[in-house]
Amino acid sequence: MKGKLILLAISLLLCIIFRDWRIICLILTLCIIGILVLDLIVESRRRKQIDELIEYITKVQDYTSLPEIQEITEDRFGILQSEIYKVVTLLREEYSSEHKQKTYMSEMMSDISHQFKTPLTSIQLMTELLMQPEVTDEQRLEYAAKIETQIGRITWLIRSLLTLSQLEAGVLELKSEPVDLANMMKQVAESVEIMAEVADVQLIMNIPSDIVIYGDSHWLREAFGNLVKNAVEHTGSGGYVKVSALQNNLSTTINVEDNGKGIEKQYLPHIFERFYKAGNESGNSVGIGLAIAKQIVNNHGGTIAVDSKVGKGTRFVIKLYS
Repeated sequence: MKGKLILLAISLLLCIIFRDWRIICLILTLCIIGILVLDLIVESRRRKQIDELIEYITKVQDYTSLPEIQEITEDRFGILQSEIYKVVTLLREEYSSEHKQKTYMSEMMSDISHQFKTPLTSIQLMTELLMQPEVTDEQRLEYAAKIETQIGRITWLIRSLLTLSQLEAGVLELKSEPVDLANMMKQVAESVEIMAEVADVQLIMNIPSDIVIYGDSHWLREAFGNLVKNAVEHTGSGGYVKVSALQNNLSTTINVEDNGKGIEKQYLPHIFERFYKAGNESGNSVGIGLAIAKQIVNNHGGTIAVDSKVGKGTRFVIKLYS
């Protein structure tokens, strides 16, 4: 439109300057031709833009990722392009989020089914044996005790899965309160000291008494308890598990290290995954404690990393930022 106005203005000015009717007719003819050419150019550009939009929308339906955005013009058609791209991006993000949620639920149900299969099979077998008439009273008590153990295992699994799902969904409200780190680690040590004594593993707590961190003491204790328990389980007789801490103006670093079996390099990227078991895991291990610990640390805005060498031990490094 702007180009047409400029062309008309120039033609009018030339007509005023040249008063000869033949020249005026020529100017008007050229003006009309110019307007037609401008219309053709504009129409061609519009068609190209529409074709690009159609191609983009078609690609959106076929591509797993968003195709590259074409150059957006500055006119009203450009505004339309921009708004279409925004809507497509929002829809793709919502679709991706929903797809991830469905995948997560599918994997969770598969994991639950797998984890419950063994104890449920054991309970079914023990129940069938209890129904046998030739079973003695002593054997009945033994089978009943085994059933109770498996029920306890299922109960613990359900509680742990509920905790993990709530942590991953971010629905648990975590407090932010001052926590005496040394006192909290003392409670952690008390909770695993019997296990450590049975395994003949020495627990070493090297936590300065003046370190205070901020977070939810209950869930932090759960996280560090899982890490220390995991370390004790993978440290042989005569070994040690040492917990140390260092604080500066930016962060608090807590190390949980042992001189146990260590973890092979190919397993390290996966040990925080739900129900993942490395090659040296015991048959009783479920593989959920480290996943819970990592999620708790993440929900506190912290980080957790692991370093390990086979035959020399493993070290978990947790950083909490204040």
